[in-house]
Amino acid sequence: MSLTVWLSLLAASVVISFTPGAGAINTMSNALNEGWRRAVWGVIGQQLALIVHVVIVAAGVGLLVARSPLLFDVVRYAGAAYLVFLGIRMMLAKPAAEDDIETLRLPESRLSMVRRGFWVNLLNPKAIVFFLAFIPQFIRLDQPALPQYLILITTVVIVDVAVMWFFFAAAAKPFRRLTRTPRGQRTLNVVFGALFLAVAALLLFVH
Repeated sequence: MSLTVWLSLLAASVVISFTPGAGAINTMSNALNEGWRRAVWGVIGQQLALIVHVVIVAAGVGLLVARSPLLFDVVRYAGAAYLVFLGIRMMLAKPAAEDDIETLRLPESRLSMVRRGFWVNLLNPKAIVFFLAFIPQFIRLDQPALPQYLILITTVVIVDVAVMWFFFAAAAKPFRRLTRTPRGQRTLNVVFGALFLAVAALLLFVH
């Protein structure tokens, strides 16, 4: 991969990562509830899903999903259902009593955050379709494929981690004081729950 092509890949990756979506919402929610440092576990889960998306496209499965309305809809509805589940669960979550916020609240496990981040990103068929259009621009068929895919995955993952953790997670830090009161928790849960529901609606109704 030439330097010019890689710089184009880098610029495209930055633009893609800054585009708001379920991953950004999940990252900000984690940062508010678990703190900026621990939010990285959700980001790691999202990157694992991103790698799977690239592998799916590279293996040719992505083209099958994109061309099959049935498979596309199965993944699309599953993704929307999962986001609806997250949104409703968040909106119905009972806030901790003010005296218990710092003493009784247990942090979410790293595995749980990784798992949720993974499914949030994986169950998005539009990501597969996007990578079908995105990847061919940076992969030359007359050169060995594996090194090019490794460069592409490494670049996209590093950029996305930087944007998610140092921008979206950091942007949530000033609002973390709201989590110190039951009313603030309830407000944030409703806001982020509604955002998950909105993304689910977009996944279902925007083609």
